[in-house]
Amino acid sequence: MAQLTEDERDARHAEKMRKKKAARDKILATKTQERGLVIVHTGKGKGKSTAAIGLAVRAIGHGMRVGIVQFVKGVWETGERDVLAKFPDLVTIKAMGEGFTWDTQDRQRDIAAARQAWESVKAMMADASYHMVIADELNIVLRYDYLPLDEVLEVLAHKRADLHVVITGRNAKPELIERADLVTEMTQVKHPFRSGVKAQVGIEF
Repeated sequence: MAQLTEDERDARHAEKMRKKKAARDKILATKTQERGLVIVHTGKGKGKSTAAIGLAVRAIGHGMRVGIVQFVKGVWETGERDVLAKFPDLVTIKAMGEGFTWDTQDRQRDIAAARQAWESVKAMMADASYHMVIADELNIVLRYDYLPLDEVLEVLAHKRADLHVVITGRNAKPELIERADLVTEMTQVKHPFRSGVKAQVGIEF
């Protein structure tokens, strides 16, 4: 078989891309809905909250108002909190957690903190000025049954049609995954913690 010239390879590539674009345009033409989504970031891998903050930044860039409630990360300073605080007209961030359950070692205290944080989430969801509400680490409190799953699902079922709700944390409940429109599972392949590297500024917080 004769070797193709560069011009022939370029022409084949252009034709292949033309067909791919036509197929893609045909698919996109069928996607006409626009509505608020329930988005879940779960899995054992790092990056769930980071991805949610990325969505918040994207929304802010479009002038959309974002509410963030952190169910666990309330006991240490984070770089993202400092950045988002520079946009007070567009972002409300409430760090309402008291650390991980092994830090507090007090189930009733954890339940009370989870309830208070969830009430803040519900208040934001009911406020028409918010375009996106992020419930950071909500999956953690659901895993430990600090909040009734049925209540969370009921609130999500009756959210505003144009509101995006983002929920993070490992071990998302199957019922929540079923309810969500978009679910991403972060898979851990390798983590420096296993090699003795501690949490670092700019990476973990």
